[in-house]
Amino acid sequence: MSIQHDTTNQEFTTTRDGYAAELAYARPSDDVIDFTHTFVDEALRGQGVADELARTALAYARDEKLKVKTTCTFMAGFVKRHHAEYADILA
Repeated sequence: MSIQHDTTNQEFTTTRDGYAAELAYARPSDDVIDFTHTFVDEALRGQGVADELARTALAYARDEKLKVKTTCTFMAGFVKRHHAEYADILA
């Protein structure tokens, strides 16, 4: 799956078969990224699209040495389910 990172609009996005998904974020400080909203078109739901967006975004946070906040309920649940993998980057 091809995921784009748009730093201007602060979002990770993907499109498949004309349907879109996005994971938006904010940067409340230089060293923190707050994942604020996830949206997946109904036609793409249940296919792991949101999980892929989450993994890509969290890999970006790790690469950039950012601490992660999860205002978005999906992202909060995702990092909780994968706590051992992401505990080191949580704010």
